Amino acid sequence: MPATHTVTNQPPPLAGYDVYSADRALTEAVERHLAPELLDEARTELSGLGRSAGSSQVQDWGRLANENPPTLRTHDRYGHRVDEVEFHPSWYQLMRKAVSARLTAAWSRPGGHVRRAAGFLVWSQVEAGHGCPISMTHAAVPALRADPALAAEWEPRLTSTLYDPALAPAAEKPGAIFGMGMTEKQGGSDVRANTTLARPLAEDGAYELTGHKWFCSAPMSDGFLVLAQTGEGPTCFLLPRVLADGTRNVFRIQRLKDKLGNRSNASAEVEFDGTWARRVGEEGRGVRTIIEMVAATRLDCVLGSAALMRQAVAQAVHHAGHREAFGGLLVDKPLMRNVLADLALESEAATTLGLRLAAAYDAVQDRGDEGERALLRLAVPAAKYWVTKRCTPLVAEAAECLGGNGYVEESGMPRLLRESPLNSVWEGAGNVQALDVLRALRREPGALDAFLREVGQARGADHRLDAAIKQLLTELADMEGAEARARRVVERIALVLQGSLLVRFAPPEVADLFCASRLGGDWGNAFGTLPHSPHLAEVVERARPVA
Repeated sequence: MPATHTVTNQPPPLAGYDVYSADRALTEAVERHLAPELLDEARTELSGLGRSAGSSQVQDWGRLANENPPTLRTHDRYGHRVDEVEFHPSWYQLMRKAVSARLTAAWSRPGGHVRRAAGFLVWSQVEAGHGCPISMTHAAVPALRADPALAAEWEPRLTSTLYDPALAPAAEKPGAIFGMGMTEKQGGSDVRANTTLARPLAEDGAYELTGHKWFCSAPMSDGFLVLAQTGEGPTCFLLPRVLADGTRNVFRIQRLKDKLGNRSNASAEVEFDGTWARRVGEEGRGVRTIIEMVAATRLDCVLGSAALMRQAVAQAVHHAGHREAFGGLLVDKPLMRNVLADLALESEAATTLGLRLAAAYDAVQDRGDEGERALLRLAVPAAKYWVTKRCTPLVAEAAECLGGNGYVEESGMPRLLRESPLNSVWEGAGNVQALDVLRALRREPGALDAFLREVGQARGADHRLDAAIKQLLTELADMEGAEARARRVVERIALVLQGSLLVRFAPPEVADLFCASRLGGDWGNAFGTLPHSPHLAEVVERARPVA
């Protein structure tokens, strides 16, 4: 090799490490929220998943799944309509590992939501696209519980640890995957404007559907929760992909969406024409039935964005810890250290909030805690709004830390950047979340009470947090014209909640810098504008992935 091509001053690949154990914010949250008797088993499971996620082989699975997106085959060689979606083998490997790691089985064991949230955050760092069907399958369970008979039939399949991609009757498979279809082209987020019609059949609870879905998530799934109109209004239905007798349901995939990111995952436009389905819940109560699924997937938007943030920060800190410039390591340069510390604060706040919400789900499931249920009603849409909004600027700044290398596909940073806006759009864009928070404030006073009890646990620990809570209460006291300033209100709710959690649980240097910048106003308009602190190096070191 010519001497001019000798490679020097390049960081080694960030591979061969435990993604879980290297994430101190995540491991501490798991230790905090799980009962002591569950910790040993959880550590073993999550560390095993973390080692897989950090391995070169699995990282190649993620790369290959992204570089080889799914393809649609509408007909077989004889002209028969088949509507099949074919994936790269790496996709199936990712799905198989996610299902075996119980990322669809939070509802079936104590502490399941915290354990599953941590695993989802770890495994999503490999490749975010396959997280969609995993999330849908996980989230379908509470919606199906509106019909105990359907739940008894399908829940064991959805919480199975075995993945089988074959198109076959669900009863003949070791496990099942779910998708969802709510959005139609004329309505978007306004699902009450949907035009898909459901006509009752002679069989009790059975209907045939006629209509279309503009976005159908994971069209290769075994079943789907969809909304359609009956005489009583929007109603929720379970639509199986393959019928019990082995024939394929009428499920015509018109095309796969050509998306900015999320390339490994299939999102489709589908049409129903006399398609068989079972009603879930009461007629006309479809939005209320399916909202339980939406709430769970919104939390996964928070976790998915936290995963992207963590991987971006890990790559940036790893690069800066090995790359030399201007006489020293980048990580030791004061300005770069400020940027990295600022990114690390944002990432830790997102992770800490996501795991706290998962713990609230466990409290509701395991103990029927109504206070935690009320907290989720307000905190989930607020967290979904804010964390997903922060993801894109963070990933862009982290990519810049790698210089020109961060703009090159081989670095993996462009893939993270293309993925980063998705969770802000999925399951309701920013305005939908902000309006949902206003709805909770107006109609469910217990939600605000639960939020104030939560943040009040840090009262007196930081004067900037105390002032931010007071300012928020002033905002909430005047709801006149609240819709126009809803984003401002929701942002403050999310930041106050993050600040409270960090003050209570994070190291003092992390909490101090977060409160000074996000709540105290000592912050610029870009990352890397933290106030002077002798602890910046400690914050960066806390975020370093140990390979």
